[in-house]
Amino acid sequence: MHLLVPFASDDSEACRHVLRDLALPNLSRLLARLEPAARDDGTVDSFSPPHERALAAARGWRSGDGALPFAARAAQADGVVVGERPWGRVTPAHWLLGRDHATMLDPAGLGLGEAESRALFEAIRGLFESEGFAAAWGAPERWYVGHDELEGFATASLDRVIGRNVDRWLGETRSPVGRRIRRLQSEAQLVFHAHPVNEAREARGEPVVNSFWLSGCGRAQAANAAAEPSVDETLRAPLLAGDWAAWAEAWQRLDAGAIARADPESAILTLCGERNAARFETRPQSLLQRLRRRWQADEAHTLLEGL
Repeated sequence: MHLLVPFASDDSEACRHVLRDLALPNLSRLLARLEPAARDDGTVDSFSPPHERALAAARGWRSGDGALPFAARAAQADGVVVGERPWGRVTPAHWLLGRDHATMLDPAGLGLGEAESRALFEAIRGLFESEGFAAAWGAPERWYVGHDELEGFATASLDRVIGRNVDRWLGETRSPVGRRIRRLQSEAQLVFHAHPVNEAREARGEPVVNSFWLSGCGRAQAANAAAEPSVDETLRAPLLAGDWAAWAEAWQRLDAGAIARADPESAILTLCGERNAARFETRPQSLLQRLRRRWQADEAHTLLEGL
């Protein structure tokens, strides 16, 4: 079994403080039985976070930073016929407007119902289609657009943008498709502003949909199904929310659950932070090598701080 753990740490001082006191005995025991197999070192400003790069590598995808075809894959799972066209995921979102910048809230927190989502999608569908995009609704939080110019178009992952200044992650605006997307965002904001769905949400005190985020652009690529990892998402929500107490509790549940159940004789473990990903695998070892590895194994929190 290959277990992939996103959001195992981040680059903040708050995270390092929590890690120093976080007991993860099963992770420490498992790491002592495994050998480092690969490491993907990146930066905090890459468009594709380490867990997306690790998942793409496991599937055998070949694309550049910010251009991994997660949208086409998700669209297929949502029943959209993607064909040979490149697709991007359009996520309805709430941008919290401040004095100097806008911050994107977690779209999952909108709690969009299907009827609300479909109505908002239909309201901006014509904007995309008038620019030559195909448009499809997949789920309340997942809309899709297809266009040949989306091939290789780099965009920041949602997981990079949530809770942060969107300006830093808007990416390429000099290319024709980049300028078109920025204009469509502006036009969609005007449509959303006076939409009855948003008026009703505002009356109920709920956050409105006032923009969208485009991500995961590219053509569908074949994936190695046999190498597909099991992705544990339990650390995602508390880390993105900055709820470190909940994140520590989620780590302890993961340690007592999937980590504890992992068979050290066959396990593959990939831990992903904000910058880097590290993969560990079972390797044939002599008894002496196993004993030496147990003594030399890094403490789990030291390893996590390095991600």
